[in-house]
Amino acid sequence: MRLAVCLCQVPDTASVIGFVDGRVDLSRVNEVMNPYDEYALEEAVRCKERFVESVVTVFTVAPASAKEMLRKALAMGADHAVHVIDTPASDPLQTAQVLSQALTAFYKETLPDLIFCGKQSTDFQSAQVPSMLAELLGITAVTGITTLQFLAETLQVEREIEGGIESFELHTPALFSTEKGLNIPRKTSIKAVMEARKKTIEQLSFLPDDSPRVTITALQPFERKKQCRFLTDEKELVWFLHEEHALF
Repeated sequence: MRLAVCLCQVPDTASVIGFVDGRVDLSRVNEVMNPYDEYALEEAVRCKERFVESVVTVFTVAPASAKEMLRKALAMGADHAVHVIDTPASDPLQTAQVLSQALTAFYKETLPDLIFCGKQSTDFQSAQVPSMLAELLGITAVTGITTLQFLAETLQVEREIEGGIESFELHTPALFSTEKGLNIPRKTSIKAVMEARKKTIEQLSFLPDDSPRVTITALQPFERKKQCRFLTDEKELVWFLHEEHALF
């Protein structure tokens, strides 16, 4: 079984993020593997352990700094790593287009049996890339899965929806985006980390097919100031709501 995992790099939530002239100051930001992608990678490695001769390959569209993230993925159990660099992918559609090109170039004529992605990234949280990627590849997709089972000839997945659980039965090839609760990602051992540093990371470069549909023009910190006003009685409260906020 051929298994692909799409990874992205995000700022560590413990990092100090500042703003300079409408732009994020990344000088004190530590970037890590997207937490939702860790569930995707763990599930792919578990599939590899279940099915003999399975191979896990991770893909990322990221700057050169993502090399260490790929090393961590190899230490967690991935067999190969593909790093798409020097690519001006700035929105979800462009990222999906470049990932589609990378997967097609790596696997040639036959796509992998399963592709795993995190449900969303923890920075922009758009949750758009997995569905876009599946559409570009022309394969089935189920997002936000919380269980995955292998039946005789099909796969069965479940995801949580408002008020219940949704179940799907499908064939490969397929793409799944993973939700928290699907598994518990493993920790890396010193031996695995050392072995990962000996593996080669393949580098590719592609250009998006379209111009970006979404462009960030500026960022600014959110002001968390709260206004507090003390009122003497209910009559003053009614007046305040009526005159100041026009609620009545």
